[in-house]
Amino acid sequence: MAIQKNNQISMRQEYVWQLPVRFYHWINALCIVILVITGYIIGNPPAIQSGSEASFSYWFGTVRFIHFVTAFVFFFNFVFRVYWGFVGNKYASWKNFIPYTKKHWKDIWEVLKVDILQFKCRPAHELGHNSLAAFTYFLTFLAFLLQCLTGFGLYAAMSTSWFPDLFAWIVPLLGGDLAARMVHHALMWFFIVFAMIHVYLVFYHDYIERNGVTSSMIGGWKFMEEEN
Repeated sequence: MAIQKNNQISMRQEYVWQLPVRFYHWINALCIVILVITGYIIGNPPAIQSGSEASFSYWFGTVRFIHFVTAFVFFFNFVFRVYWGFVGNKYASWKNFIPYTKKHWKDIWEVLKVDILQFKCRPAHELGHNSLAAFTYFLTFLAFLLQCLTGFGLYAAMSTSWFPDLFAWIVPLLGGDLAARMVHHALMWFFIVFAMIHVYLVFYHDYIERNGVTSSMIGGWKFMEEEN
């Protein structure tokens, strides 16, 4: 679908992000916010004193419960995204995320010249993820996986459920409970830093590309100039 912009430039409109991808994105974002807040409290609990009955002050248990439930949602949402990478449209495909060709690496360098080195003012327009963003998301997916493995591995020691027990081997593999907790905690800060950079770059590219990159994760549509 093509539209006119300023009565001069013809813009092509294309449906890029399918509804399952958009649902995954926002569920994932909400889960990360909840997990970071509750995880930080679990790792560094405040000393709250109260004169009330202990059974009325089960706030820390509630925090842990929210963390564990959200972790399950986060994990299965991630599993769904792995599945959708095989059955979704070309923009959701795993082929976009793994740089297995010279063109991928060349495109990554071109984006770096805009985003980091600022050798160029305008990037090459891509309707899907640009090559650098796609590769970064692939690395982030690996971080998601490691966070899930360490989280459920730590949870296995205190759970009677069969599912966390599937990950009980992770803690011994990493060298013990302390090492697993340190990895889990470090990844929390990775997600915090990633989220800040991600939000900044989304608005940055939305401003310089003018192709609807921000609104596309709500409606699914992006825009690109038609070649004359």
